[in-house]
Amino acid sequence: MFFNFMDELRHAGIPASLKEHLVLLEALDRDVIRRSPEEFYYLARATFVHDEGLLDRFDQVFAKVFKGIETSYGTEAVPIPEEWLRKIAELYLTEEQMAEIEKLGSWEEIMETLKKRLEEQKERHQGGNKWIGTGGTSPFGAHGYNPEGVRIGQEQGRHGRAVKVWDKREFKNLDSTKELGTRNIKIALRRLRRFAREGAADELDIDATIDGTARQGWLDIHMRPERHNAVKLLLFLDVGGSMDPHIKLCEELFSAATAEFKNLEFFYFHNCLYEGVWKDNRRRFSERTPTWDVLHKYGHDYKLIFVGDASMSPYEITHPGGSVEHFNEEAGAVWMHRITNTYPAAAWLNPVPEKHWGYSQSIAILKELMNGRMFPLTLDGLDDAMRELSRKL
Repeated sequence: MFFNFMDELRHAGIPASLKEHLVLLEALDRDVIRRSPEEFYYLARATFVHDEGLLDRFDQVFAKVFKGIETSYGTEAVPIPEEWLRKIAELYLTEEQMAEIEKLGSWEEIMETLKKRLEEQKERHQGGNKWIGTGGTSPFGAHGYNPEGVRIGQEQGRHGRAVKVWDKREFKNLDSTKELGTRNIKIALRRLRRFAREGAADELDIDATIDGTARQGWLDIHMRPERHNAVKLLLFLDVGGSMDPHIKLCEELFSAATAEFKNLEFFYFHNCLYEGVWKDNRRRFSERTPTWDVLHKYGHDYKLIFVGDASMSPYEITHPGGSVEHFNEEAGAVWMHRITNTYPAAAWLNPVPEKHWGYSQSIAILKELMNGRMFPLTLDGLDDAMRELSRKL
């Protein structure tokens, strides 16, 4: 069974090696857990899953191997097996209807007619003996009683008599397609790291202290600078207008970034980069920082990240005077060229789902200005963006 478990894990895209298999067997042999299904589940999950994005897939594999629940390891609905349709056809079609559809010819046409018949059930059904429902004697459904049947959509068995379990998983997967909070964003941002020890020596160097004490014969304390992420980051945040629905996500990203990067400088802009940016949205008209000053003050070794939906009129990017708030003497595209030339390691994070990008001309223009380095603001997108920026370290 355990080898079958490993095969299913690999089939689902979870890297399961023989080494992990041996670790699991050794843990069981040494009785590190009590012999209960729940504790075995957590032990196996801790052994084989090294990425939070694979937790849901592991649950599906575990359910299939140890509970016999059919699954497809994906986000698509599990199709109804053809043999099941054959079996239930007699329950849903009268003899007259069966006689009619026999004239149709092929099985595909017969199944299509059956599906149309199934569509007649438009609402929840309770306590019957025919429709798919709950609490009745029908062989199809949940929480009912039938000597043999197909359990559909029920959390667990009640009488132990089901001949098939058809479980369509409706909950949200954890496969890295959704933003999952500050903690997960921090984990993704940690790919962009270059550690160094700089500044005052205010951290105890335990190894050097032990070595010095052993050599001198008395307590010889050694201090060292704190080890921190030496990556320098410039963060430009789009605010207002169409960005309002993404405030929560951007706040989580900003919180995670300020915690992960000690050398972080941030500025706000609206829609597209122009000749001025600002630090405080309450004073964005009175206290602006010229973009030229930013380019001259922060060195080429800074990493550059834009956060914005890139959704605007194309004229705001391509034409002088295109800004919706002021008359910009130079087009936004000019400033985008300048800043990406100054900071070669640059990426754009877009909170708009990637599948919608093709409907926006402005997104296409800015993606081209970023040399294709636009990524969706999801965990997968963050991971790809950090990999891209890490290549320039």
